[in-house]
Amino acid sequence: MIKILPLIAVLGLTGCATAEHTYMKNGQQGLSIDCSGEAMSWAACYEKADASCAGTGYNIISTDGTPQPKESDKTLGVDVGNYKTRSLIVSCK
Repeated sequence: MIKILPLIAVLGLTGCATAEHTYMKNGQQGLSIDCSGEAMSWAACYEKADASCAGTGYNIISTDGTPQPKESDKTLGVDVGNYKTRSLIVSCK
């Protein structure tokens, strides 16, 4: 039971960000992390990368996401109804 509590804490902190193993063009293994959606943020991607690399650190290979809208495109200062995509590819050190 004591070993399960840290796992539950890590899952609670990472939210719904998902990580999948992937291979890059040079053959090196990496992680593709997706933290898309209104309730997520880039911070969730970085937290998932840190948790997935077991505290050894990681190198960011690439990022991809929905660009930040201009203020004139927002409704009352809020970006409403646009689905945010965020993905990150990292390699553990």
